[in-house]
Amino acid sequence: MSRTDGTDGSDRPDDLDGPAPEVLVVGAGPTGLLLAGDLAAAGVRVTLIERRPSGTSSLTRAFAVHARTLEQLDARDLADELITRGTPTNGIQFLGSTVLDLNRLATRFPFVLVTPQYEVERLLERRARAAGVSFRHETELTSLTQTANEVIAGVTSADGAHSTIRARYAVGTDGAHSSVRRLLGTPFPGKAVIRSMILADVRLTEPPSERITAVATGDAVSFVAPFGDGWYRIIAWRRDRQIPDTAPVELAELREITRTVYGTDLGMHDARWVSRFHSDERQVPSYRSGRVFLAGDAAHVHSPAGGQGMNTGLQDAANLSWKLASVVRGEAPEPEALLDSYHAERHPVGAMVVRSSGAMLRMVVAHTRPVLALRSAAVRLLTAVPAAGDLAAGKISGIGISYARPRGSHPLTGRRAPDLRLVEGRLHELLRGGTHVLVAPPGSKPSEAPAPAGTVTAHWASDRRDALLIRPDGYIAWAGRA
Repeated sequence: MSRTDGTDGSDRPDDLDGPAPEVLVVGAGPTGLLLAGDLAAAGVRVTLIERRPSGTSSLTRAFAVHARTLEQLDARDLADELITRGTPTNGIQFLGSTVLDLNRLATRFPFVLVTPQYEVERLLERRARAAGVSFRHETELTSLTQTANEVIAGVTSADGAHSTIRARYAVGTDGAHSSVRRLLGTPFPGKAVIRSMILADVRLTEPPSERITAVATGDAVSFVAPFGDGWYRIIAWRRDRQIPDTAPVELAELREITRTVYGTDLGMHDARWVSRFHSDERQVPSYRSGRVFLAGDAAHVHSPAGGQGMNTGLQDAANLSWKLASVVRGEAPEPEALLDSYHAERHPVGAMVVRSSGAMLRMVVAHTRPVLALRSAAVRLLTAVPAAGDLAAGKISGIGISYARPRGSHPLTGRRAPDLRLVEGRLHELLRGGTHVLVAPPGSKPSEAPAPAGTVTAHWASDRRDALLIRPDGYIAWAGRA
């Protein structure tokens, strides 16, 4: 039997003898932790399996938490604590001159938070454990089948013991090399777009600025972001240094590339880790396969440009969790349609992120005349036209992302609801209960609003006369007259 660490630091045995889980989540990265925590908080029995030992720090690529993700974390009472552990940065220096201004974002969080992925995981794991998620670390998925009524997962623990987990649904949040995706036989079409990138966390004695900076010479690229605790994330690449990911990488190589780009190595020293990787652009054709779903890097991978990977996965989880909970609890009048809407809403977002992050990466490493000309035009547009910068900031931050609305529905349907100030408090505070929120004028409740069970009714703190039904993930499900 494997063991996991409790939130108080003590060991406790995995709960293998309790009732069968209703949902099995595979992968304890940020996406899986948020999803499992949401489901458990909604009263769903959840088992989460993970190959890594409990407490393993994940020094991985993700470092940026964008505004829309902070809004989702605020709706779980986690954003303010996370902000204390990172560096809010309200501007992004791009290609040496252009600054993408995030101060103009219409949100409580008009910035990108630079913080290591393990800080996000720490908060989400604490919440998931408190909600009652059953963790099984050092456990690997080895087989996966499904019937009309359940998913049957074969797992192997660290001591070699085999067991079976049966659940009504399963979700693969197990990363780019997903076992769930492989066992489903789901294709993952795409290609590698850039090879032999170097990723490191280092200390700098001569940092370039407190802004996130990305500088390119045509033959080399360097990206620098401050964590705020003396450590800096560096991403570097050199056109004439295309070697396998498995090739050794030393700090001297990173210093050399940085000097090529900045004219100085920024006083780089004391790397706590250095890694070489390649960047793929891939996306599965379908996020749903019967009773099994894919989310995060298991469903889509893309360029690190824009820092959108972890954020896109977390928002996948926020979209799927309330839908799965509604179906498991028997509250969805059309359960199959609701579950299908996960793919319908999130697949286009994933495709957009793959395209946009790929376009940014190609502009950064550009060296041919046509692409350089396109890059110059894009820089001029972002500099001269504020609306263009606002559009780019909205897409990268997630604030500008909406879902397609049904034909004939209100124009607000499918749009993100801002953190409304209501008589009963902020919208994000009301969403912490995991329910829909119906917003109406004081003293009224729209009879035609299709409010699900458990909906919380709130009221405008103004003379506004319309009504909104807001989903647990903060998007508008319905709008109409009060």
